Amino acid sequence: MNDTPPRTMSAGECWQALREHEFGRLAYRLLGEVHITPINYVVDGERLLFRTAQGNKLLSVVMHGPVALEIDELGVEEAWSVVARGSARVLEGADAGRSEQLPLRPWVGGEKETVVRIDPEEVTGRRFRLSKPWEHMMPTS
Repeated sequence: MNDTPPRTMSAGECWQALREHEFGRLAYRLLGEVHITPINYVVDGERLLFRTAQGNKLLSVVMHGPVALEIDELGVEEAWSVVARGSARVLEGADAGRSEQLPLRPWVGGEKETVVRIDPEEVTGRRFRLSKPWEHMMPTS
C-alpha cells in the first residue's frame, strides 16, 4: 500500500506539462449538459489554442460557457494530471492569423477553420505515487 499523499504541482510545473504535450480533453457545458471531447492544442504564452469546425464545441464557445482542459500521464510508479479552467473565445482577423505561426494543425480530417483561444483563470495539477494492487498478485518469472 502507498501512503504517499498526492503532491500539488506548481503553476510553473503545470505550464511546463501543458507546453510539453499537445493532446487533452476539453470539457464544456452546453444547454445544461456537460460534454467532454479530445482535442489537440498548442500553448501560446499562457493561453491555449485549438481548431474546431461547426458543432457543439464551437456553439459552447460562442455562448461564452466555461471550459476546462485536462491533460494527464500514467506511468508505472507515478501519474499526474493538470487542469486549466477558464473561458474561451473565437479568434478572428489578425489574432486568428497569428495562430498560423504556431504548430497548430488538425490531427483528424475535416475542415477545422475556426481558431479558439482558452484564457485560463486557474491552472492546477497534482502528482500521484502509484501502488497498483494487482501488480503484487502477478506471478514472477
